[in-house]
Amino acid sequence: MGNQETGARNVIRVLPWKTPDGKECLLQSDDAGGVLSRLADDMEAAQLGIGEKVLLHAQELLSNPRATEPEMRYLARQLAECLGDSLRVAGSRGVRLGIDGTEDDEGDAGEGPELPAEAFG
Repeated sequence: MGNQETGARNVIRVLPWKTPDGKECLLQSDDAGGVLSRLADDMEAAQLGIGEKVLLHAQELLSNPRATEPEMRYLARQLAECLGDSLRVAGSRGVRLGIDGTEDDEGDAGEGPELPAEAFG
């Protein structure tokens, strides 16, 4: 069966891991059920599961008035790592769904929200 018969399409998938020097790993395939695709699916699920656990820990720690600065810094690093993983998963899935994720309603891509300095203590 060819691509047109099965509905499969040859896409480049961003894998949920990086090379030793920090570059993205890509997989070009029209076989969503291949060994690497299944491994990537399993790793994405694991990364999202870890993200959920870190979020629960963050909610607990943030509600603790006795949390220390080192604990909060460690939490911030873990949240940043999980957010990066989640964004990579979302981007990869978006590409596979045909959504490029580059739309920006206000034309200020990359600028993020502006917060007052007081928000950071």
